[in-house]
Amino acid sequence: MAGYNHLYIPGPTNVPEQVRMAMNVCMQDMRASDFPDFTRPIFDKIARLFKNSTGRVFIYPSSGTGAWEAAIQNTLSPGDKVLMSRFGQFSTLWVDMATRYGLDVEVIDCEWGEGVPVEKYAMALKADKNHEIKAVFATHNETATGVTSDIKGVRAALDDANHPALLMVDGVSSIGSIEFDQDAWGVDCAVSGSQKGFMLPAGLGILSVSKWALEAHKTAEYQRTFFSFEDMIAHNDNGYFPYTPATQLLHGLNTSCDILLEEGIENVWARHNRLATGVRSAVDAWGLKLCAKDPKWYSDTVSAIVVPENVDARHVISRAYDVYNTSLGSGLAKLMGKVFRIGHLGWMNEGMVTTALSVAEMSMIDVGMDIEAGSGVAAAIRHFTDTSVQTGTKAAA
Repeated sequence: MAGYNHLYIPGPTNVPEQVRMAMNVCMQDMRASDFPDFTRPIFDKIARLFKNSTGRVFIYPSSGTGAWEAAIQNTLSPGDKVLMSRFGQFSTLWVDMATRYGLDVEVIDCEWGEGVPVEKYAMALKADKNHEIKAVFATHNETATGVTSDIKGVRAALDDANHPALLMVDGVSSIGSIEFDQDAWGVDCAVSGSQKGFMLPAGLGILSVSKWALEAHKTAEYQRTFFSFEDMIAHNDNGYFPYTPATQLLHGLNTSCDILLEEGIENVWARHNRLATGVRSAVDAWGLKLCAKDPKWYSDTVSAIVVPENVDARHVISRAYDVYNTSLGSGLAKLMGKVFRIGHLGWMNEGMVTTALSVAEMSMIDVGMDIEAGSGVAAAIRHFTDTSVQTGTKAAA
């Protein structure tokens, strides 16, 4: 089929050309004396993007799921009690992992379309007078439902209860795109992956840990090898890795970090909010709803759009792919056939967003939905032309 293949799923995301070119290098000796000159600055750049000034960063040749495992293995022990919530496919998977690891999981189930129940967390933490809860888990951005949660509020709940539990955050589809401040929010383990806001292919699990997580590691009793902090620290301190690193991906990561830092991470957050608001304007113009139940939950990286009950969202998705050469995100688990998702994160601008919206419109019309042609695109364009590129505020006349 002529033309570009368009990718608007919430990950893997589009890879900038300069990042692709950075990865187009010959294999190199990962034990060479000058290898640390390349690797050490990468750790520093990632820490700046996480806003982690007192802990350290680990980079594993894995997906974000591997970083989940690393966080659990290195800071907790079998049988430890943890507080978690479940409100989408990825928060569900995290609960499943914790259960498989033999943790004593206190899970709060929420409606899909809501986020971390901060008030219920606060109640559970205040009731835990003996501090049996060793860690609180929070999915910052639930990719399946397009919901972002209040991590700062979770930290406030911990502090208000004077509770020492670690704060573990899944930031796979938020960090590098949505406001995140590890230092200010007191996050002990922040999990991310290369294929979302870092604008790379999948293959790197990124874990940023606080000094308190490093302290907890000293008494953690899980057996560990591949994800061992001890092994990583011993080698990373000298600029190396305990096993063969994904060198080409590290070259790409180095460049993607440069791109984000050059734009300025606060500007990156503002850009994502502006683009996401354009998508939400289109959804309103179509007369449709988001899966997110309230504006306070709206995600700036992915919108899960609910179709009418007489429509199968999979038909919209397949029409977009088969006819218009465009990938939209599918509904996961209980949302299968009920929503389609537009990923608007990473290497993304206004023209790319309006392309996604135009293809979504054509696909919805093709499958018989009552959508006025051009309505959503026009609403997004009005938003983009009425707001400033840098800040998302009203543009000067």
